[in-house]
Amino acid sequence: MALHYGADAVYLAGQAYGLRAFADNFTPEEMAEGIKYAHERGKKVYVTVNIFAHNRDFAGLAEYLQQVEELGADAIIVSDPGVFSVARQVVPNLPIHISTQANVTNAESARFWADQGAERIVLARELTLAEIREIRQAVDVELEVFVHGAMCMSYSGRCMISDYLTGRQANKGECAQACRWKYALMEETRPGIYLPVEEDERGSYVFNSRDLCLLQDIPALLEAGVHSLKIEGRMKSVHYVATVTQIYRRAVDRTLLAWREGREPRIETSWWEELGKISHRPYTRGFLYGPPGQEPEIAYRREYDFVGIVRQYDEQQRKALIEVRNRIRLGDLLEIAGPSTAPSLIIVNEMWDEEGNPLEQAPRPHQLITLKVHRTLAPFDLIRRPKSGGEESFLKVRINPSHIFYLDIILEGFGHLGVPTTVDKESGMVLIRTTPDTKEEVIRVLESLPWPVQWEQD
Repeated sequence: MALHYGADAVYLAGQAYGLRAFADNFTPEEMAEGIKYAHERGKKVYVTVNIFAHNRDFAGLAEYLQQVEELGADAIIVSDPGVFSVARQVVPNLPIHISTQANVTNAESARFWADQGAERIVLARELTLAEIREIRQAVDVELEVFVHGAMCMSYSGRCMISDYLTGRQANKGECAQACRWKYALMEETRPGIYLPVEEDERGSYVFNSRDLCLLQDIPALLEAGVHSLKIEGRMKSVHYVATVTQIYRRAVDRTLLAWREGREPRIETSWWEELGKISHRPYTRGFLYGPPGQEPEIAYRREYDFVGIVRQYDEQQRKALIEVRNRIRLGDLLEIAGPSTAPSLIIVNEMWDEEGNPLEQAPRPHQLITLKVHRTLAPFDLIRRPKSGGEESFLKVRINPSHIFYLDIILEGFGHLGVPTTVDKESGMVLIRTTPDTKEEVIRVLESLPWPVQWEQD
Protein backbone atom coordinates (compact mmCIF):
# COMPACT_ATOMS: atom_id res chain seq x y z
CA MET A 1 0.00 0.00 0.00
CA ALA A 2 2.86 2.38 0.75
CA LEU A 3 4.36 1.89 -2.70
CA HIS A 4 0.99 1.96 -4.47
CA TYR A 5 0.10 5.25 -2.79
CA GLY A 6 3.32 7.01 -3.72
CA ALA A 7 6.29 6.02 -1.54
CA ASP A 8 9.70 5.93 -3.24
CA ALA A 9 11.03 3.54 -0.60
CA VAL A 10 9.85 1.57 2.42
CA TYR A 11 11.70 0.59 5.56
CA LEU A 12 11.01 -2.71 7.26
CA ALA A 13 12.43 -5.14 9.81
CA GLY A 14 13.53 -8.71 9.66
CA GLN A 15 12.92 -11.02 12.60
CA ALA A 16 15.97 -9.77 14.47
CA TYR A 17 17.83 -6.53 15.22
CA GLY A 18 14.95 -4.15 14.42
CA LEU A 19 12.83 -1.97 16.71
CA ARG A 20 9.59 -3.78 15.88
CA ALA A 21 9.68 -6.75 18.21
CA PHE A 22 5.88 -7.12 18.36
CA ALA A 23 5.16 -6.61 14.68
CA ASP A 24 4.69 -9.55 12.33
CA ASN A 25 8.13 -8.97 10.85
CA PHE A 26 9.56 -10.34 7.64
CA THR A 27 10.99 -13.84 7.30
CA PRO A 28 13.87 -14.13 4.80
CA GLU A 29 11.43 -15.48 2.21
CA GLU A 30 8.97 -12.64 2.80
CA MET A 31 11.77 -10.08 2.69
CA ALA A 32 12.94 -11.45 -0.65
CA GLU A 33 9.38 -11.23 -1.98
CA GLY A 34 8.95 -7.67 -0.68
CA ILE A 35 12.26 -6.50 -2.14
CA LYS A 36 11.42 -8.07 -5.50
CA TYR A 37 7.99 -6.39 -5.46
CA ALA A 38 9.56 -2.99 -4.75
CA HIS A 39 12.36 -3.31 -7.29
CA GLU A 40 9.93 -4.33 -10.05
CA ARG A 41 8.26 -0.96 -9.48
CA GLY A 42 11.48 1.04 -9.36
CA LYS A 43 11.28 1.45 -5.58
CA LYS A 44 13.74 0.76 -2.75
CA VAL A 45 13.73 -1.21 0.51
CA TYR A 46 15.72 -0.32 3.63
CA VAL A 47 16.10 -2.90 6.41
CA THR A 48 16.29 -1.74 10.02
CA VAL A 49 19.18 -3.10 12.10
CA ASN A 50 18.86 -0.36 14.68
CA ILE A 51 18.68 -1.94 18.13
CA PHE A 52 21.11 -0.83 20.84
CA ALA A 53 23.07 -4.06 20.87
CA HIS A 54 24.46 -5.92 23.89
CA ASN A 55 27.37 -8.37 23.62
CA ARG A 56 25.00 -11.31 23.16
CA ASP A 57 23.34 -9.62 20.17
CA PHE A 58 26.46 -9.87 18.03
CA ALA A 59 26.22 -13.65 17.76
CA GLY A 60 24.83 -14.21 14.27
CA LEU A 61 24.87 -10.52 13.29
CA ALA A 62 27.46 -10.92 10.54
CA GLU A 63 25.53 -13.77 8.94
CA TYR A 64 22.28 -11.80 9.15
CA LEU A 65 23.82 -8.76 7.45
CA GLN A 66 25.20 -10.94 4.67
CA GLN A 67 21.76 -12.47 4.18
CA VAL A 68 20.12 -9.04 3.99
CA GLU A 69 22.63 -8.00 1.33
CA GLU A 70 22.06 -11.21 -0.66
CA LEU A 71 18.30 -10.62 -0.57
CA GLY A 72 18.87 -7.32 -2.38
CA ALA A 73 18.15 -4.69 0.28
CA ASP A 74 19.09 -1.21 -0.87
CA ALA A 75 20.45 -0.13 2.53
CA ILE A 76 20.40 -0.93 6.23
CA ILE A 77 19.44 1.51 8.99
CA VAL A 78 21.84 1.41 11.94
CA SER A 79 22.10 3.27 15.27
CA ASP A 80 24.79 1.39 17.21
CA PRO A 81 28.50 2.10 16.41
CA GLY A 82 29.33 -1.56 17.05
CA VAL A 83 26.74 -2.76 14.57
CA PHE A 84 27.99 -0.14 12.11
CA SER A 85 31.56 -1.44 12.50
CA VAL A 86 30.54 -5.05 11.86
CA ALA A 87 28.53 -4.00 8.81
CA ARG A 88 31.51 -2.10 7.36
CA GLN A 89 33.59 -5.26 7.69
CA VAL A 90 31.20 -7.95 6.43
CA VAL A 91 29.04 -6.05 3.90
CA PRO A 92 31.26 -3.13 2.81
CA ASN A 93 29.21 -2.46 -0.33
CA LEU A 94 25.83 -2.29 1.42
CA PRO A 95 24.82 1.35 2.01
CA ILE A 96 24.25 2.35 5.64
CA HIS A 97 21.76 4.93 6.87
CA ILE A 98 22.17 6.27 10.41
CA SER A 99 18.99 5.85 12.42
CA THR A 100 17.27 8.65 14.30
CA GLN A 101 18.07 6.54 17.38
CA ALA A 102 21.68 7.68 17.00
CA ASN A 103 20.58 11.20 18.06
CA VAL A 104 22.33 13.23 15.37
CA THR A 105 21.56 16.80 16.48
CA ASN A 106 24.58 18.70 15.17
CA ALA A 107 26.88 19.07 12.19
CA GLU A 108 29.88 17.52 13.94
CA SER A 109 27.97 14.28 14.61
CA ALA A 110 26.77 14.27 11.03
CA ARG A 111 30.34 14.80 9.79
CA PHE A 112 31.57 11.95 12.00
CA TRP A 113 29.10 9.46 10.50
CA ALA A 114 29.77 10.71 6.98
CA ASP A 115 33.49 10.19 7.53
CA GLN A 116 32.77 6.61 8.63
CA GLY A 117 31.03 5.95 5.33
CA ALA A 118 27.35 6.52 6.11
CA GLU A 119 25.40 7.51 2.99
CA ARG A 120 22.39 9.00 4.76
CA ILE A 121 21.57 10.33 8.23
CA VAL A 122 18.07 10.25 9.68
CA LEU A 123 18.23 13.37 11.84
CA ALA A 124 16.95 13.50 15.41
CA ARG A 125 13.39 14.75 15.78
CA GLU A 126 14.52 17.46 18.23
CA LEU A 127 15.99 19.73 15.53
CA THR A 128 14.64 23.05 14.33
CA LEU A 129 14.43 23.97 10.67
CA ALA A 130 17.32 26.41 11.15
CA GLU A 131 19.50 23.64 12.61
CA ILE A 132 18.62 21.32 9.73
CA ARG A 133 19.75 24.02 7.28
CA GLU A 134 23.03 24.46 9.17
CA ILE A 135 23.75 20.72 9.05
CA ARG A 136 22.92 20.61 5.34
CA GLN A 137 25.37 23.44 4.64
CA ALA A 138 28.14 21.87 6.75
CA VAL A 139 28.23 18.26 5.49
CA ASP A 140 28.02 16.44 2.17
CA VAL A 141 25.74 13.54 3.15
CA GLU A 142 22.09 12.78 2.48
CA LEU A 143 19.69 13.96 5.19
CA GLU A 144 16.37 12.37 6.10
CA VAL A 145 13.75 13.94 8.35
CA PHE A 146 10.63 12.51 9.99
CA VAL A 147 7.58 14.47 8.81
CA HIS A 148 4.64 12.50 10.16
CA GLY A 149 3.66 9.95 12.77
CA ALA A 150 3.93 9.01 16.42
CA MET A 151 6.31 11.12 18.49
CA CYS A 152 8.27 9.42 21.27
CA MET A 153 8.12 11.40 24.53
CA SER A 154 11.79 10.73 25.22
CA TYR A 155 14.93 11.99 23.52
CA SER A 156 14.98 10.50 20.02
CA GLY A 157 13.32 7.38 21.34
CA ARG A 158 15.76 6.58 24.14
CA CYS A 159 13.27 5.68 26.83
CA MET A 160 13.13 3.40 29.88
CA ILE A 161 9.51 3.95 30.97
CA SER A 162 8.23 0.87 29.15
CA ASP A 163 11.02 -1.27 30.61
CA TYR A 164 10.42 0.05 34.14
CA LEU A 165 6.63 -0.39 34.13
CA THR A 166 6.20 -3.50 32.00
CA GLY A 167 9.60 -5.15 31.57
CA ARG A 168 9.43 -4.49 27.82
CA GLN A 169 12.55 -2.75 26.50
CA ALA A 170 11.92 0.07 24.02
CA ASN A 171 15.50 -0.01 22.79
CA LYS A 172 15.16 -3.70 21.88
CA GLY A 173 11.96 -3.15 19.93
CA GLU A 174 9.49 -4.07 22.69
CA CYS A 175 8.03 -0.64 23.59
CA ALA A 176 4.62 -0.79 25.28
CA GLN A 177 4.06 2.93 24.50
CA ALA A 178 3.73 3.54 28.22
CA CYS A 179 4.19 7.29 27.63
CA ARG A 180 0.74 7.29 26.04
CA TRP A 181 -1.03 6.00 29.12
CA LYS A 182 -2.87 8.48 31.33
CA TYR A 183 -0.77 9.87 34.19
CA ALA A 184 -0.87 12.49 36.92
CA LEU A 185 1.75 13.45 39.50
CA MET A 186 0.83 13.24 43.18
CA GLU A 187 3.05 14.35 46.06
CA GLU A 188 3.35 11.84 48.93
CA THR A 189 2.01 14.10 51.69
CA ARG A 190 -0.86 15.49 49.58
CA PRO A 191 -2.92 12.50 48.43
CA GLY A 192 -5.61 13.29 45.92
CA ILE A 193 -3.96 16.51 44.73
CA TYR A 194 -2.70 16.13 41.18
CA LEU A 195 0.18 18.27 39.97
CA PRO A 196 1.05 19.27 36.38
CA VAL A 197 4.19 17.95 34.70
CA GLU A 198 6.68 20.81 34.36
CA GLU A 199 9.70 21.40 32.10
CA ASP A 200 12.66 23.74 31.97
CA GLU A 201 13.75 25.94 29.08
CA ARG A 202 15.85 23.13 27.58
CA GLY A 203 12.79 20.93 27.40
CA SER A 204 12.20 17.40 28.64
CA TYR A 205 8.63 17.22 27.31
CA VAL A 206 7.67 14.27 29.46
CA PHE A 207 4.35 12.66 28.49
CA ASN A 208 4.04 14.85 25.40
CA SER A 209 3.04 12.41 22.71
CA ARG A 210 1.03 14.22 20.10
CA ASP A 211 1.49 13.03 16.52
CA LEU A 212 3.97 14.84 14.30
CA CYS A 213 2.56 16.49 11.17
CA LEU A 214 4.79 18.69 9.00
CA LEU A 215 2.55 18.79 5.94
CA GLN A 216 2.57 22.60 5.76
CA ASP A 217 6.36 22.63 6.10
CA ILE A 218 7.18 20.40 3.13
CA PRO A 219 8.27 23.36 0.92
CA ALA A 220 10.54 24.69 3.69
CA LEU A 221 12.13 21.27 4.28
CA LEU A 222 12.79 20.71 0.58
CA GLU A 223 14.23 24.21 0.30
CA ALA A 224 16.49 23.45 3.27
CA GLY A 225 18.07 20.58 1.30
CA VAL A 226 16.45 17.55 2.93
CA HIS A 227 16.81 14.52 0.64
CA SER A 228 14.20 12.20 2.13
CA LEU A 229 10.95 12.65 4.06
CA LYS A 230 10.14 9.82 6.44
CA ILE A 231 6.70 8.72 7.65
CA GLU A 232 6.59 6.83 10.94
CA GLY A 233 4.33 3.85 10.28
CA ARG A 234 5.35 1.25 12.83
CA MET A 235 2.48 -1.15 13.65
CA LYS A 236 0.01 1.05 11.70
CA SER A 237 -2.93 0.00 9.52
CA VAL A 238 -2.95 -0.07 5.72
CA HIS A 239 -5.50 2.77 5.92
CA TYR A 240 -3.01 4.94 7.80
CA VAL A 241 -0.10 4.03 5.52
CA ALA A 242 -2.02 4.64 2.30
CA THR A 243 -3.68 7.88 3.38
CA VAL A 244 -0.61 9.56 4.85
CA THR A 245 1.72 8.43 2.06
CA GLN A 246 -0.61 9.73 -0.63
CA ILE A 247 -0.96 13.17 0.97
CA TYR A 248 2.79 13.71 1.38
CA ARG A 249 3.40 12.41 -2.15
CA ARG A 250 1.01 15.06 -3.45
CA ALA A 251 2.58 17.75 -1.29
CA VAL A 252 6.08 16.98 -2.60
CA ASP A 253 5.00 16.72 -6.24
CA ARG A 254 2.89 19.88 -6.14
CA THR A 255 5.69 21.81 -4.44
CA LEU A 256 8.26 20.83 -7.08
CA LEU A 257 5.80 21.57 -9.88
CA ALA A 258 5.00 25.01 -8.45
CA TRP A 259 8.69 25.87 -8.28
CA ARG A 260 9.26 24.75 -11.87
CA GLU A 261 6.39 26.99 -12.95
CA GLY A 262 7.62 29.94 -10.87
CA ARG A 263 4.70 29.80 -8.44
CA GLU A 264 4.48 29.65 -4.66
CA PRO A 265 3.48 26.17 -3.52
CA ARG A 266 0.25 25.79 -1.55
CA ILE A 267 -1.11 23.15 0.77
CA GLU A 268 -4.63 22.09 -0.19
CA THR A 269 -7.41 22.11 2.40
CA SER A 270 -8.51 18.68 1.19
CA TRP A 271 -5.14 17.24 2.27
CA TRP A 272 -5.77 18.31 5.85
CA GLU A 273 -9.22 16.75 5.64
CA GLU A 274 -7.70 13.45 4.53
CA LEU A 275 -5.20 13.42 7.43
CA GLY A 276 -8.16 13.95 9.76
CA LYS A 277 -9.77 10.72 8.56
CA ILE A 278 -7.13 8.39 9.99
CA SER A 279 -6.77 7.43 13.64
CA HIS A 280 -4.41 9.97 15.19
CA ARG A 281 -3.63 12.10 18.19
CA PRO A 282 -3.83 15.88 17.87
CA TYR A 283 -1.11 17.03 15.50
CA THR A 284 2.01 18.98 16.37
CA ARG A 285 4.90 20.47 14.38
CA GLY A 286 7.27 19.13 17.02
CA PHE A 287 10.54 21.01 17.38
CA LEU A 288 10.69 22.45 13.87
CA TYR A 289 10.30 26.03 15.08
CA GLY A 290 11.53 25.58 18.65
CA PRO A 291 10.48 23.59 21.72
CA PRO A 292 6.78 22.77 21.44
CA GLY A 293 5.96 23.29 25.12
CA GLN A 294 3.18 21.52 26.96
CA GLU A 295 0.42 20.18 24.71
CA PRO A 296 -1.81 18.27 27.10
CA GLU A 297 -4.60 17.02 24.83
CA ILE A 298 -3.46 13.58 23.68
CA ALA A 299 -6.62 11.51 23.19
CA TYR A 300 -6.85 9.60 19.91
CA ARG A 301 -9.19 10.97 17.26
CA ARG A 302 -10.85 8.78 14.70
CA GLU A 303 -13.71 10.22 12.67
CA TYR A 304 -13.78 7.40 10.10
CA ASP A 305 -13.68 3.59 10.38
CA PHE A 306 -11.59 1.78 7.78
CA VAL A 307 -13.82 -1.02 6.47
CA GLY A 308 -12.32 -2.47 3.31
CA ILE A 309 -10.05 -2.52 0.26
CA VAL A 310 -11.11 -2.78 -3.38
CA ARG A 311 -9.60 -5.87 -4.97
CA GLN A 312 -11.27 -5.83 -8.41
CA TYR A 313 -13.82 -3.78 -10.30
CA ASP A 314 -16.08 -5.09 -13.10
CA GLU A 315 -16.79 -2.15 -15.39
CA GLN A 316 -19.60 -3.88 -17.27
CA GLN A 317 -21.55 -5.11 -14.26
CA ARG A 318 -20.60 -2.09 -12.12
CA LYS A 319 -19.60 -4.39 -9.29
CA ALA A 320 -16.60 -4.17 -6.95
CA LEU A 321 -14.93 -7.09 -5.18
CA ILE A 322 -14.15 -5.90 -1.66
CA GLU A 323 -11.89 -7.37 1.03
CA VAL A 324 -13.66 -6.58 4.30
CA ARG A 325 -11.58 -5.14 7.16
CA ASN A 326 -14.45 -4.00 9.42
CA ARG A 327 -18.14 -4.87 9.41
CA ILE A 328 -20.18 -3.58 6.46
CA ARG A 329 -23.99 -3.55 6.54
CA LEU A 330 -26.79 -2.76 4.14
CA GLY A 331 -27.63 0.93 4.40
CA ASP A 332 -24.08 1.94 5.37
CA LEU A 333 -22.77 5.21 4.06
CA LEU A 334 -19.25 4.59 2.72
CA GLU A 335 -16.53 6.76 1.22
CA ILE A 336 -14.22 5.31 -1.43
CA ALA A 337 -10.94 6.94 -2.47
CA GLY A 338 -7.59 6.01 -4.02
CA PRO A 339 -4.55 7.36 -5.90
CA SER A 340 -6.59 7.79 -9.10
CA THR A 341 -10.08 7.67 -7.58
CA ALA A 342 -11.52 10.93 -6.28
CA PRO A 343 -13.32 10.54 -2.92
CA SER A 344 -16.95 9.62 -3.47
CA LEU A 345 -19.83 8.51 -1.25
CA ILE A 346 -22.01 5.44 -1.78
CA ILE A 347 -24.81 3.77 0.13
CA VAL A 348 -24.69 -0.01 0.40
CA ASN A 349 -27.97 -1.03 -1.23
CA GLU A 350 -26.91 -4.48 -2.48
CA MET A 351 -24.22 -6.86 -1.25
CA TRP A 352 -23.31 -10.48 -2.08
CA ASP A 353 -20.89 -13.13 -0.77
CA GLU A 354 -18.41 -15.05 -2.96
CA GLU A 355 -21.12 -17.55 -3.99
CA GLY A 356 -23.47 -14.77 -5.07
CA ASN A 357 -25.79 -15.04 -2.08
CA PRO A 358 -27.29 -11.73 -0.93
CA LEU A 359 -26.00 -10.41 2.40
CA GLU A 360 -27.40 -8.06 5.00
CA GLN A 361 -24.01 -7.64 6.64
CA ALA A 362 -20.39 -8.74 6.19
CA PRO A 363 -18.85 -9.06 9.68
CA ARG A 364 -15.69 -11.11 9.11
CA PRO A 365 -12.28 -9.48 8.48
CA HIS A 366 -10.76 -10.52 5.11
CA GLN A 367 -14.15 -11.78 3.90
CA LEU A 368 -14.63 -11.15 0.16
CA ILE A 369 -17.90 -9.52 -0.84
CA THR A 370 -19.31 -7.83 -3.93
CA LEU A 371 -20.93 -4.38 -3.87
CA LYS A 372 -22.86 -2.59 -6.58
CA VAL A 373 -20.94 0.64 -7.26
CA HIS A 374 -21.79 2.91 -10.20
CA ARG A 375 -18.48 4.83 -10.09
CA THR A 376 -15.35 3.29 -11.63
CA LEU A 377 -12.97 2.01 -8.95
CA ALA A 378 -9.43 0.64 -8.98
CA PRO A 379 -7.63 -2.11 -7.04
CA PHE A 380 -6.28 -0.93 -3.67
CA ASP A 381 -8.84 1.88 -3.34
CA LEU A 382 -9.73 2.41 0.33
CA ILE A 383 -13.24 2.13 1.75
CA ARG A 384 -14.12 3.89 5.00
CA ARG A 385 -17.24 4.77 6.94
CA PRO A 386 -17.84 8.15 8.61
CA LYS A 387 -18.36 7.66 12.35
CA SER A 388 -21.69 8.82 13.68
CA GLY A 389 -21.58 11.76 16.04
CA GLY A 390 -18.43 13.21 14.47
CA GLU A 391 -17.83 16.74 13.25
CA GLU A 392 -19.73 15.98 10.07
CA SER A 393 -23.09 14.30 9.57
CA PHE A 394 -25.02 13.34 6.48
CA LEU A 395 -28.64 13.87 5.51
CA LYS A 396 -30.03 11.27 3.14
CA VAL A 397 -32.86 12.31 0.79
CA ARG A 398 -34.54 11.31 -2.45
CA ILE A 399 -35.65 13.92 -4.97
CA ASN A 400 -36.66 13.96 -8.60
CA PRO A 401 -33.38 13.26 -10.48
CA SER A 402 -33.96 16.29 -12.70
CA HIS A 403 -33.83 18.53 -9.61
CA ILE A 404 -30.43 17.39 -8.32
CA PHE A 405 -28.58 20.12 -10.21
CA TYR A 406 -30.84 22.82 -8.77
CA LEU A 407 -30.42 21.45 -5.22
CA ASP A 408 -26.68 22.15 -5.39
CA ILE A 409 -27.34 25.71 -6.63
CA ILE A 410 -29.88 26.38 -3.89
CA LEU A 411 -27.59 25.16 -1.07
CA GLU A 412 -24.74 27.21 -2.51
CA GLY A 413 -27.02 30.22 -2.58
CA PHE A 414 -27.55 29.79 1.15
CA GLY A 415 -23.83 30.14 1.84
CA HIS A 416 -23.07 26.55 0.86
CA LEU A 417 -24.57 25.29 4.11
CA GLY A 418 -24.36 21.69 2.95
CA VAL A 419 -22.50 19.83 0.22
CA PRO A 420 -24.72 17.46 -1.79
CA THR A 421 -23.30 14.27 -3.30
CA THR A 422 -25.32 12.23 -5.78
CA VAL A 423 -25.30 8.56 -4.87
CA ASP A 424 -27.75 7.22 -7.46
CA LYS A 425 -28.92 9.42 -10.35
CA GLU A 426 -31.62 6.96 -11.41
CA SER A 427 -33.41 6.93 -8.07
CA GLY A 428 -32.53 10.51 -7.08
CA MET A 429 -30.66 9.45 -3.92
CA VAL A 430 -28.58 12.33 -2.57
CA LEU A 431 -26.38 12.69 0.51
CA ILE A 432 -25.88 16.15 1.98
CA ARG A 433 -22.79 16.66 4.12
CA THR A 434 -23.44 19.06 7.02
CA THR A 435 -21.83 20.11 10.31
CA PRO A 436 -23.46 20.52 13.75
CA ASP A 437 -23.67 24.27 13.09
CA THR A 438 -25.43 23.97 9.74
CA LYS A 439 -27.55 20.82 10.01
CA GLU A 440 -30.77 22.47 11.27
CA GLU A 441 -30.55 25.24 8.69
CA VAL A 442 -30.04 22.72 5.87
CA ILE A 443 -33.12 20.79 7.04
CA ARG A 444 -35.14 24.05 7.01
CA VAL A 445 -34.01 24.80 3.45
CA LEU A 446 -34.87 21.30 2.25
CA GLU A 447 -38.33 21.44 3.78
CA SER A 448 -39.04 24.76 2.02
CA LEU A 449 -38.10 23.58 -1.48
CA PRO A 450 -40.73 23.98 -4.26
CA TRP A 451 -40.59 20.25 -5.03
CA PRO A 452 -41.00 17.35 -2.60
CA VAL A 453 -38.06 15.80 -0.76
CA GLN A 454 -38.36 12.29 0.63
CA TRP A 455 -36.33 11.70 3.79
CA GLU A 456 -34.49 8.38 3.97
CA GLN A 457 -33.79 6.69 7.27
CA ASP A 458 -30.31 5.29 8.06
